[in-house]
Amino acid sequence: MAAAATLRPALPQAGPEQRASSLLCTPKHNRVAAGGRRSLSFAVRASPNSGAKAVSIPKQWYNLVADLPVKPPPPLHPQTHQPLDPSDLSPLFPDELIRQEVTDERFVDIPEEVIDVYKLWRPTPLIRARRLEKLLGTPAKIYYKYEGTSPAGSHKPNTAVPQAWYNAVAGVKNVVTETGAGQWGSALSFASSLFGLNCEVWQVRASFDQKPYRRLMMETWGAKVHASPSPATEAGKKILAADPSSPGSLGIAISEAVEVAAKDANTKYCLGSVLNHVLLHQTVIGEECLEQLAALGEAAPDVVVGCTGGGSNFGGLAFPFMREKLAGRMSPEFMAVEPAACPTLTKGVYAYDFGDTAGLTPLMKMHTLGHGFVPDPIHAGGLRYHGMAPLISHVYELGFMDAIAIQQTECFEAALKFARTEGIIPAPEPTHAIAAAIREAMECKRTGEEKVILMAMCGHGHFDLAAYEKYLRGDMVDLSHPADKLEASLAAVPKI
Repeated sequence: MAAAATLRPALPQAGPEQRASSLLCTPKHNRVAAGGRRSLSFAVRASPNSGAKAVSIPKQWYNLVADLPVKPPPPLHPQTHQPLDPSDLSPLFPDELIRQEVTDERFVDIPEEVIDVYKLWRPTPLIRARRLEKLLGTPAKIYYKYEGTSPAGSHKPNTAVPQAWYNAVAGVKNVVTETGAGQWGSALSFASSLFGLNCEVWQVRASFDQKPYRRLMMETWGAKVHASPSPATEAGKKILAADPSSPGSLGIAISEAVEVAAKDANTKYCLGSVLNHVLLHQTVIGEECLEQLAALGEAAPDVVVGCTGGGSNFGGLAFPFMREKLAGRMSPEFMAVEPAACPTLTKGVYAYDFGDTAGLTPLMKMHTLGHGFVPDPIHAGGLRYHGMAPLISHVYELGFMDAIAIQQTECFEAALKFARTEGIIPAPEPTHAIAAAIREAMECKRTGEEKVILMAMCGHGHFDLAAYEKYLRGDMVDLSHPADKLEASLAAVPKI
């Protein structure tokens, strides 16, 4: 991207290898990626369903941009519509996160201080869903990478921890953010508590009301939580004046958090998805998974499935596998699954748009439903975002992946099958991946193919039981994107 060389602070260097205890295996070999240097070293820990072989915590994050044949379009300045200079992001992010946002380096070292926190829950287990396979009667093998073992119960701490650490090292005192279902807000609250940061969260009103225990989690870790739209910001006041009963949206909550960060030099903004550096941090998921599949004797998955809202969960699992496919070492298909009520990839347009409702963020080339689109308050609150990560949108445009949209009743039906066989109650977001994986497994039953299906199980649903109650009582209904509302929001997309 333009002016990437202007921000080149040295990356923190990885420390000495952690010594393995008598219960652990020796580190696995390093990998060399096609077209560049690969020097991954690993701290090895045991993990469920690993066949007693080594499972690893990566020491580097992977950047897919380095291996793409066509680089993604740059973000644009919201006023000039010219490529954004990295320094334009300084009011929102510390220098090292800006550098990671624009870098085209293939690998970025993970600071030892971040790895030390990762060790609280990483490596996360890769589990074969044998009981679900038996229920379905499918010849397919279904594996899920389970991120619900983190303190916040989802994949979000994978990026919350480094974001909090880089801010703390830069001398930042306060961080602000938005959250939908509360997974990201919980993760950043947890990470902020570790590094002595004050944390303030704007939670989408629909989820704030549906999931009070997520708010209590954030407050337990020391965060201040607002229902968004809120009267605490100009952006929130404007929305409330137009619609006092607004259910909120991630776009609105982003506007509120960005507004606060931009006005205070001691405050920085943190984002839980969408941006390049966020997807970068999440690649620990896929890197671990590559090692785990090898330990289990699986050459490669045939299908990689993940739910998509902003894109961090899907990208975190899929991007390392995309690297392997680009290098000719495997050839999986990639399937992103989104809610039918917020079908960003399948119904949105690929265009430059704002990442927030008020138009405070840079313009990003992405699949969008329009920055003014307010989705219906479905239970998968983390997937109610009007845009898709620019990098995932670019990969989708290149034809490297597919996308489908599924209604929430089919997703919860799939979730019950999963919970009653595998024992884990999924968050509403990964139920979309489960539903798509079941579709794929049933197609294998029809054809007799013995495919390996790998899906992202990005979090548990222990704080989402009200949604399950609604489904079990028969009160849950399918919601679609109203055509007139979508047409109006798309009309407001900037003409670049």
